[in-house]
Amino acid sequence: MLKWIMLLMAGLFSLSACGGRPAVEPSPSIATAGAVAMATASIEVQSPVPSPTTHPTQPPTSTPLPSPTPSFPPTETPAPTPTNTATATPTPTPTAQHPLDVDYMRQRTYPGSDITVERTLAPGANYDRYIASYRSDGLKIYALLTVPRGPKPESGWPVVIFNHGYIPPQQYRTAERYVAYVDGFARNGYIVFRSDYRGHGNSEGEAAGGYASPAYTIDVLNAVAAIKSFPDADPERIGMWGHSMGGGITLRVMVTTSDVKAGVIWAGTVASYAELLERRWGQGAGSDNPLPTLEPGSRRWAWVPELLEAYGTPAENPTFYAAISPNSYLADLSGPVQLHHGTADTSVPVAYSEMLHAQIQGAGQPVELFTYARDNHNISANFSRAMARSVGFFDTHVKGLDGN
Repeated sequence: MLKWIMLLMAGLFSLSACGGRPAVEPSPSIATAGAVAMATASIEVQSPVPSPTTHPTQPPTSTPLPSPTPSFPPTETPAPTPTNTATATPTPTPTAQHPLDVDYMRQRTYPGSDITVERTLAPGANYDRYIASYRSDGLKIYALLTVPRGPKPESGWPVVIFNHGYIPPQQYRTAERYVAYVDGFARNGYIVFRSDYRGHGNSEGEAAGGYASPAYTIDVLNAVAAIKSFPDADPERIGMWGHSMGGGITLRVMVTTSDVKAGVIWAGTVASYAELLERRWGQGAGSDNPLPTLEPGSRRWAWVPELLEAYGTPAENPTFYAAISPNSYLADLSGPVQLHHGTADTSVPVAYSEMLHAQIQGAGQPVELFTYARDNHNISANFSRAMARSVGFFDTHVKGLDGN
């Protein structure tokens, strides 16, 4: 086991997932309605998106999905044989459910709270900006809130819940980073609600990381409940956008609650735990560059040997690792998904989005995939095109739910 862990960690530390460094802000022109129409003319990789199924009316709290037994192992595209060939006796699955277990997360409640405006910021082009707060697990969580100006639709404004990627918690600031990304949705008639997550900026609690704990996902689920009760928001028209680590959070949320009508993921860390652990975090199919090497002593991935020590390897304990992976529950996705990834991403392999695309298709759910040749983790060179596609996707599957 020790030798297996050492070999695995050597591969894991080649990932600077979700930005071992902060996201770099592009400064392209922001998507407009005309750009949305034009962008659809040049699609790299795309599968048709069927009309989404109508969801039942949801109450004003985050509503957990039913808890069906997942089909194991999760559907996935063919992959190289893992280097681990151990034939050790499988470790029995513990009887107590792990906090990341999707069925366990569905059993929890996420009541959220009223949203409190803490401070008014300089407005955007056609929207107002605020630093706001809400409650999650008894903690005060700060968030960036934008609200469109102009006549409010009768049902309220559609919403994009915005899940940011990894930024060192001590460096995070609510009103910084992802400015152009937020603007892309806000100026197109969406309320944007971007949670800081616990331990980030002024948010209470300890930063927990995005992979060893469901804490950030819990904060986002409570953000969904909070925005549903916000007077200017339409509780039936909520979409979710996530980048890198935030893409993995988006996927987990969409198999936990039925409140999110559509999801868009850029450069998401969306592989199953078995894939994260058994595949080398290296060059994926179609990737232009290998991934860099991280310092082996980084605490960011300390959970890996701890998880392996407690539960064994995925080969030894496949049921456990399937249970904590959203990829095992893709038949229960709450809405269609759109994926974007640059092929030269040196933080998260493009292969992760390619695998998830195939898995969602295999589960019979609507999905689109766009890849951008030689582009990076932030899709900087194709930012305007990716943003136009993202806005268009939400316009169809979130804004369009009111029939307008």
